[in-house]
Amino acid sequence: MNNLLRLVGRRIIALPIMALGVTLLVFFLMSFTDPSIPARTVLGEGASPEQVEQYMDEHGMNDPWPVRYVDYIAGLVQGDLGTYGSRQTPVATAIASALPITMQLTFFGLLLAAVFSFTLGVISALYRDKWPDQIIRVISIAGIATPSFWLAVLLILAVTIGGLTRVFPSSGALPNLFTNPAGYFGRMIMPAIALAFPVIGQMTRIVRTAMVEELDKDYVQTARGGGLPENVVVAKNVLRNALITPVTTLGLKIGYLMGGAVVIEVIFALPGMGTLIQQGITGGEIMLVQGVVVVVALAFVIINIVVDMLYLLINPRIRTV
Repeated sequence: MNNLLRLVGRRIIALPIMALGVTLLVFFLMSFTDPSIPARTVLGEGASPEQVEQYMDEHGMNDPWPVRYVDYIAGLVQGDLGTYGSRQTPVATAIASALPITMQLTFFGLLLAAVFSFTLGVISALYRDKWPDQIIRVISIAGIATPSFWLAVLLILAVTIGGLTRVFPSSGALPNLFTNPAGYFGRMIMPAIALAFPVIGQMTRIVRTAMVEELDKDYVQTARGGGLPENVVVAKNVLRNALITPVTTLGLKIGYLMGGAVVIEVIFALPGMGTLIQQGITGGEIMLVQGVVVVVALAFVIINIVVDMLYLLINPRIRTV
């Protein structure tokens, strides 16, 4: 237990350091953009160069980027990510309404990926080189070769041709989960499938490989020879040992799912972080783009730290290292 607490403490200590590095990298890259763009967005295209320069001076846009970075971190600690647009809308407010939708889509994509990949991978390993294994192999290869954005377009096309747009709409507002659960899941299912399918293909192969390696070990043959039922051997011994690597890999896929969710949201017109980034890029809203990228990157770092801790709990051997 002491070793486990020590390792968890190290991860927690590393979190603010990694977060600081992420914000520094994002702010440095965004510093190469033209700082006059947000000024012209607020003042309008008819603003004179003198007005633009005055606005930039008043808001510290002409300061050296290290000074601006310190000011940005000071605001970030207080929850202030700046403002954007002519109405000076707080970036934090926009992100507060968009981030939950991105996280929901990521969660549903992760849930689908976990359920299907683990189920298919275990079945494929138990029926090694038989017809179920061959069928699942084709499915996994198709998943690996299918980009999420391309599958998203195909799903929209299939639903439109099939006349199922009322059940599975590809645009429009996201219904409330509690007041209209059928509408909510109908709106989310296609983006979640498009997001999860490539991960299902990759994870199925990983789960199958891990299961096959574990099934070939001596202790499995000994347990079978001792008369233990096959379901007991697989459930209590093989699965527990074989799924350590797939669980860790799936945790690392969360970052991929979050990045994919940003693209999928734009295709399905979901008002998430992807829509905010698109809005910021097309409108030249540097503060909005910067805020979204920082929050997504920080969420990715935090999630991976949590996954790392869960890995320590799943694999007792790591705790003694």
